[in-house]
Amino acid sequence: MGIDLGSRRIGVAVSDASGVLASPYEVVARSGDVALDHRRLAAIVAEVEAGLVVVGLPLSLDGSVGPAAAAALAEVETLREVLDVAVETQDERFTTVSADRSMMARKMKAPARRKVVDKVAAAILLQAWLDGAAARRARS
Repeated sequence: MGIDLGSRRIGVAVSDASGVLASPYEVVARSGDVALDHRRLAAIVAEVEAGLVVVGLPLSLDGSVGPAAAAALAEVETLREVLDVAVETQDERFTTVSADRSMMARKMKAPARRKVVDKVAAAILLQAWLDGAAARRARS
C-alpha cells in the first residue's frame, strides 16, 4: 500500500496481489486529529490486507531532508507504532506534479483533478517502489 502524506489530504494507493501494478485507492481528508487519521489508515491496511506500507518522502530537489521530509519522517515513525505492517519510505519528488500533468493531458478539469491527485500521486510513488523492488530481486 502506498501513502502520499499531505497537510490537507492523504492519498492512498494499493498494488495488485502479485505486487506488479499500483492503482489509486482513496483520498483521506485530514481531520485535524492525527490519531484519527492514522486509525483510518490502519483500517485501510486491514481492508486491503496490505503486507507493507510505502510512505512518500518529499526530499528537497538536491535529495536532502528538508522541513517537509523531516515532518514526513516523524509521521512515519508514528505510523510504524500504529500499523501492524512494516512501513518504508520512497522518494516522492515530483509525484504530485506528475499526477497533475497526467490528468491535465487527459483533459481533466481542475476541480476533478484536485479530488484525486493525492491518490494518483500515491500510486506513482508505490509503482516506483514496486519497480525498484522488482529490479532488486532481478539482481539477486
